[in-house]
Amino acid sequence: KSTLFNLLTCFDRPDSGSVLFEGRELFGERPDRVVRMGVARSFQNTQLFEEMTAREYVILGTHARSGSSFTPAALRLPSARKRDDLASQEADRLLRLVGLESWREALAADMPHGLRRLLEIARALATSPRLVLLDEPAAGLNTQETTALGEVLYRIRDHGATLVIVEHDMGLVMEVSDEIVVLDRGCKIAEGPPRLIQKDPAVIRAYLGEEDADEL
Repeated sequence: KSTLFNLLTCFDRPDSGSVLFEGRELFGERPDRVVRMGVARSFQNTQLFEEMTAREYVILGTHARSGSSFTPAALRLPSARKRDDLASQEADRLLRLVGLESWREALAADMPHGLRRLLEIARALATSPRLVLLDEPAAGLNTQETTALGEVLYRIRDHGATLVIVEHDMGLVMEVSDEIVVLDRGCKIAEGPPRLIQKDPAVIRAYLGEEDADEL
């Protein structure tokens, strides 16, 4: 499933096929170009810049969106100062959105695992995406952290972004999804709203096994 995200964001190259986003072909683009086209993602394994504060890390996402040049920033031109001020304001807004406003000056190295997950999502949102791909955002989270994550996902959706989530926490998946696609060993075995997916025999067999499925 992570391989699917790698293909969609051009980290891996497909043998064949096509992916269209808003009528534009993604295959063949560089990953940074895909970001500027409006597609952002988080990764299954969070690898943050430990020496950066939460705010600085989110600001990185705004630079990825704009592809800003080094020269104005290096010379501290007025245009660069204005852009930096706007990026800082946007970072603060996104940290509030994911519930990390009180951590904005904290170093990434000092943040607990669950908060690092939220920080990675805020960084992805800083690129102003219309489509956000989240790769197992609940991995390693406890029940309380997963509940908080679900609330964040609702807020992101309410702000207009479309979310595509790869996730093994079925409780979270059923709670936040409008549509679910189930993959088993790389093949799609079901697609539909949560209420139908819960009852789908192919899904039950794939994830519970034949004997448990027969007992349902």
